[in-house]
Amino acid sequence: MPFLKKYVPKYWKMFCLAVLCLTFEALCDLAMPTILSKIIDVGVAHSRMDYVLRMGGLMLLITAFGAVAACGRNILASRVSQKFGAELRSDMFRKIQSLSFDNIDRFERASLVTRLTNDVTQVQNFMNGLMRIFVKSPLICIGSLIMATRLNSQLAIVLAVVVPIVALLIALNMKIGFPLFIKVQKALDQVNSLSREYLSGVRVVKAFNRFDYEVDKFEQSNQEYRARSVRAMRRMSIFNPAIMLTVNFGIITVLWLGGVRVDGGQMQVGTIIAFINYMTQILFSLMMISNVFNMFVRAKASAGRIDEVFAQENTMNWNADTRPNPEMKGRIDFENVYFTYEGTSGEPVLKNISFTCHAGETVGIIGSTGSGKSSLVGLIPRFYDTLAGTVKVNGVDVKEIDPQLLREKIALVPQQTVLFTGTVLDNIKIGKEDATMAEIEQAAKMSEAHGFVSSFADGYNTILGQGGVNFSGGQKQRVSIARALVRKPEILILDDCTSAVDVATESRIKEALKTYAADLTCLLIAQRITSVMDADKIIVLDNGEIVGVGKHETLMRTCRVYQEICQSQVGKEMQSDVSA
Repeated sequence: MPFLKKYVPKYWKMFCLAVLCLTFEALCDLAMPTILSKIIDVGVAHSRMDYVLRMGGLMLLITAFGAVAACGRNILASRVSQKFGAELRSDMFRKIQSLSFDNIDRFERASLVTRLTNDVTQVQNFMNGLMRIFVKSPLICIGSLIMATRLNSQLAIVLAVVVPIVALLIALNMKIGFPLFIKVQKALDQVNSLSREYLSGVRVVKAFNRFDYEVDKFEQSNQEYRARSVRAMRRMSIFNPAIMLTVNFGIITVLWLGGVRVDGGQMQVGTIIAFINYMTQILFSLMMISNVFNMFVRAKASAGRIDEVFAQENTMNWNADTRPNPEMKGRIDFENVYFTYEGTSGEPVLKNISFTCHAGETVGIIGSTGSGKSSLVGLIPRFYDTLAGTVKVNGVDVKEIDPQLLREKIALVPQQTVLFTGTVLDNIKIGKEDATMAEIEQAAKMSEAHGFVSSFADGYNTILGQGGVNFSGGQKQRVSIARALVRKPEILILDDCTSAVDVATESRIKEALKTYAADLTCLLIAQRITSVMDADKIIVLDNGEIVGVGKHETLMRTCRVYQEICQSQVGKEMQSDVSA
């Protein structure tokens, strides 16, 4: 568990204090059988009531000290494990936040959720058990072996046979269990993945009456998880009874050998009782060790999955001293750019892309579905790195700029609207945390969101459900646009963000943007030609390549792909004005 190195300096003092309490508790437990044997062999055998009472009082005092130590150990163990678990979860979340999309795409989203929750809990529980059981059990086991050997070295031969057998069973337990629990965690990933997929698409499922299909699909995954869990627990369940059987055989052997020696006058009854008590302590400590190893096996599997996340090295590097050129505010340059997503084969998504957007320009990007429009604009805020070529913002290669500084100058309205649980105000403030109410209302008015938001009883304090489920598609898009506009960026990217908005509302948004975007660079991706035909420049993409650049009138004469797109929309929304 390499990632644990960070937490050792922080928690080792409290850990050692918990172990100290635990050690004192173990010593108290170890003293009991010896005192009991003296009570039987001296007090009871010779009818010395005063001795019995004195030693009985000592047992009570030792028990009280042991109870105080146990309370201290439990408090410390809970405190350390809970703080460790919370910090590990936070650090892992920060790590995921710091990774590039290339890194994150290597994991399924549901798998990351499982690692953040279930896997961290497994490691946390193991750390808790480490301070409560795992250290105590070996102390009790070793101490009982020493005390039993001191009582009678001949009976201790039984322990010399029993303990190695139990140790072998525990080793087999670990070897068999580890790969099984890795499979269990992967099956849990699949269950979480299906749950997440269903909950995000529940409206579609109900609309198409696919409930039974989804239930069957989830049932298959759930049964696979159950089968792997049962298989793992069945294999593991063999070992505890085997350990108990081995130790009980040892106790029977001690009783038989001790009985023979008592009859021969070579041993006292109290010694046998004390020896059996030590054997019982060894039994329970070995059982506890076995259970902790079960926890360790699961924790090791989970720790490996957590370490996979922490081991990710961000694929993006930059020069901390590089700053965008303020004299080229809002300029974008693509120079012979090629791009493909990691893990995909075949032709690149983007091929030989070269163009320039000057400050203050409104640039339309149009093309058929899958032509690479969203992939292209995703390179500007450096969501991904190019395969070849250079993307520059304000005259500087984006690979040289700290992504945080770069993205402060960019506002993006994504194709798939993403809103968060909270108020409308909170969602718009994501664009600018310190935005005033006047700025928020201005942005909402430009995006045509102010009207419907104001009509709500709570206005901007209206609560959005998860993903904005209580808003229509057009309302969500307008709130998303307001979130970008309130930022007042140098570069504004609108990725087909008015697809759910009616033409009249879209026209009013465009008019508002003309004034707003006068001093910034605006990239407008759209499916409708009416959305981009007024742009200063239109870039036409086809199969990842630029096939046309220019104004609407120029492209109508020179670009076949643009003409085909126009013709496909003529009579539906543009009538004869398109060719005018």
